[in-house]
Amino acid sequence: MIPMTLGEIADAVNGTVSPEVADLVVDGPPYLDSRNRLPGGLFVAVVGERVDGHAYADGAHAVLGSRPTGAPTVVVDDPVVALGRLARHVLDRLDVTVVALTGSQGKTGTKDYLAQVLAAAGPTVATAGNHNNELGVPLTVLAADAGTRHLVVEMGARGIGHIAYLCEIAPPRVAAVINVGTAHIGEFGSQEAIALAKGEIVEALPVEGTAVLNAADPLVAAMASRTRARVLTFGPGGDVSARDITSDDLGRPSFHLGYGDAWHQVRLRLSGAHQIENALAAAALALAVGLPLAEVAAGLSGSESASPMRMELHERADGLIVINDSYNANPASTTAALDALRLIGERRARRTVAVLGEMRELGTSAHAGHAEVGRAAAALGIDVVVVVGEPAAGIADGLRSADVDWDGEAIVTAGRDEALAWVRENVAAGDVVLVKASNGVALWVISEQLLAQDQEGGTSTP
Repeated sequence: MIPMTLGEIADAVNGTVSPEVADLVVDGPPYLDSRNRLPGGLFVAVVGERVDGHAYADGAHAVLGSRPTGAPTVVVDDPVVALGRLARHVLDRLDVTVVALTGSQGKTGTKDYLAQVLAAAGPTVATAGNHNNELGVPLTVLAADAGTRHLVVEMGARGIGHIAYLCEIAPPRVAAVINVGTAHIGEFGSQEAIALAKGEIVEALPVEGTAVLNAADPLVAAMASRTRARVLTFGPGGDVSARDITSDDLGRPSFHLGYGDAWHQVRLRLSGAHQIENALAAAALALAVGLPLAEVAAGLSGSESASPMRMELHERADGLIVINDSYNANPASTTAALDALRLIGERRARRTVAVLGEMRELGTSAHAGHAEVGRAAAALGIDVVVVVGEPAAGIADGLRSADVDWDGEAIVTAGRDEALAWVRENVAAGDVVLVKASNGVALWVISEQLLAQDQEGGTSTP
């Protein structure tokens, strides 16, 4: 964040501050968790359902809150709204290209690819973790400073109007919609409603901007009519596409990246065929910013995993392969992860074990979504499916009702502890294990425990 006095911050957010501290300089980033106090930073005191941030403000360098505290405080009506205003105020003072993206799945993977590609062309700030909402987007913007050239902002939505609001905080010059799936359908009610919300990101573009759209997703492709900006498409039949697709024995894709009449080799370092869509979206965004195709291809090939618990691939000392994809889950992303598991199992002639927990925020379609995953696991020929907990029971129903001759094994467990006990006793060095569920289920514990246990009961480093 660029240095500002509390008086300047108060003016920017329509707040008030005691005159005796108005000259205090904030030269550290804003933060929300008082346990991770940042030197010179601005503590944003939010009143939540269970915790009031104002109660933890003592000792902070400076505070943005809705009432005075024991620390120097800019007082506003709503700290969340004020944080957004501050971010927009700072952004307007910077010479930075804002690149925004959204999608039902793959937006974090796309963001990670894009950030690493753009970083080679100039200082880049990108969304960290799950900072893609009305708090996270301002925090991302305020991480930029006078030297930042590219600002990559991931945007999520829980309803109509959310992304439009985020675009007021961080107006994009280039924006992408990766896909419209069923993630959060419980909050929206239908895919059409999700598309309506996601498309707000291209409506926010200026006429000189670029909208990056998935040519293979009809709900996304139709958004071309909702923007005045230039449209650049990616995917099969799109302006930016892939050909000559292959993969190695860990499921990492290679392909030729094409735009116009030029083609360049890309070798991705992350597993799963779904990485191709993420990489193509990132490539289209980078091309829209102005990077040459050759630099984009090289950047994609050099990109590493940047977000934890998303298709993290580890090999234990005894050879057991564990894929930790436990940060988030919906039917489409889980099916994609299962396909990566299948491919690795086939290439390495290993037994495949999928440990699958609840996919949250599916609303009334929860059982149908879990059953869809079960049918996909059967169709892909996964050898063992461990269903974790009652909320995920639809997976077992899908396995039973699959219209294929599946000869695998279904293990239905009461919860994470029982699933962990079964996995620890029954997986072997020659297996490949996928761990996948929504983050709240905390199945990453199973991945960690497996990686800490070798054949002799000792520990090994992935």
